[in-house]
Amino acid sequence: MPTLLLRLAAPLQSWGSSSKFEIRTTEKMPTKSGVVGMLAASLGWGRDANLAELNVLKFGIRADREGEDITDFHTVHSEKSSYVTYRHYLSDAIFLAGLEGEEGLLKNLETALQNPRYPLFLGRRSCPPTLPIVLGIRNLPLETALRKEAPLVEKPNHILRIWLETDDSYAAMIQDVAVSFSPARRIYGYRKFKESFEECNQKETEHDAMSELG
Repeated sequence: MPTLLLRLAAPLQSWGSSSKFEIRTTEKMPTKSGVVGMLAASLGWGRDANLAELNVLKFGIRADREGEDITDFHTVHSEKSSYVTYRHYLSDAIFLAGLEGEEGLLKNLETALQNPRYPLFLGRRSCPPTLPIVLGIRNLPLETALRKEAPLVEKPNHILRIWLETDDSYAAMIQDVAVSFSPARRIYGYRKFKESFEECNQKETEHDAMSELG
């Protein structure tokens, strides 16, 4: 099946899968629920939409620049108490995301992401993406597309980390499959993924995280 490739880059990203209460952590990779939410927003779907059509897409990530984990904090006041919340972000990270599925659906998503109905963000509303987001559809399976695509940052002899959705029995688990985004009842399921590495010796294009603000 073909693969739609996306560039996920911004000064800040945050991809939570298990954050609760005062501490809002981020995974070191974009989550499937976060990317599916971005796809649903581009299509103009509401929070009560059935996400099954998007969840069946096979998902993978290549970390061209893993970024630096930084922490922000906010003091929250109420009538009875005050407390501090901690929010984690990835600073200046760049990821190549791949979605493998039926060509017709991928073409619809490609068009929607280029003309989104709702604003797009990378994990949190405070993290808008830089452009371009859509790199195009490759007539390659997911893993091959992630390994063959030209690097998105300039760093020769770089070892690129890859996270790939899999059905392997002994793969790691992560709770980042969005069953429902409904405010009344948000539900997330589990999926399996494996981690591997790709050595890259190509010369890449320089990324300026602040260029989109000019």
